[in-house]
Amino acid sequence: MAVRNTDTGRKVKEAILKEIPNAKIDVMELDLSSMASVRRFASEYNSSGLPLNLLINNAGVMAPPFMLSQDNIELQFATNHLGHFLLTKLLLETMKNTARESHKEGRIVNVSSEGHRFVYREGIRFDKINDQAGYSSLSAYGQSKLANVLHANELARRLKEDGANITANSLHPGAITTNLFRYHSFVEGLVNKLGKYVLKNVPQGAATTCYVALHPQVKGKSGEYFADSNLAKASVQSTNVELARKLWDFSMNLAK
Repeated sequence: MAVRNTDTGRKVKEAILKEIPNAKIDVMELDLSSMASVRRFASEYNSSGLPLNLLINNAGVMAPPFMLSQDNIELQFATNHLGHFLLTKLLLETMKNTARESHKEGRIVNVSSEGHRFVYREGIRFDKINDQAGYSSLSAYGQSKLANVLHANELARRLKEDGANITANSLHPGAITTNLFRYHSFVEGLVNKLGKYVLKNVPQGAATTCYVALHPQVKGKSGEYFADSNLAKASVQSTNVELARKLWDFSMNLAK
């Protein structure tokens, strides 16, 4: 379990062990908004000798007021996309080795959102990532979620080209009653009062992620987008191959 708050992580570990006493769980610190933290985590994991079959890129911050990460990059793009991009890049060799040695398909799962449709007109604002004047919290969220889909698609293409036994997919988990709305007190209030009637609870929200990560029916599927544990249609922008390649190069440059 790669978590930002290790105290909370340890409590979750204890709760899991109560239900499944023989589960083997390690809690490790990882803050996706900090490239230094991502590098530290990846270095520790790679030197642990542990195999890596599945990578679920699930961290998220939604629609905060404009702020920069420790690396001076707009926080949503930094956390929701760039942190995952760098983490995946640094763990990929371990995943390839595991897939080879175990003869089991590795799977990379990017948790995106239907919010990827609600973006700035140009999709990804490469030259205005840190533009505070033109910042829209929801469009910037959509931009980061579009980046999740584009990243998975370009990664799938590259893995296929390499002949690696690893797939990469993205998904929409559904609107879930979590604290993702913490930057919008009115919305959070509605979620707390009405959420149980119209939103998914956490197990329901995790279902599509678990389906894409584990289900035999998804074997061999790569570069796809899922919702409600089924194949779904992502936005036209998210299937733009040139945009995906441009984002890859842009991200590589930022994550040097």
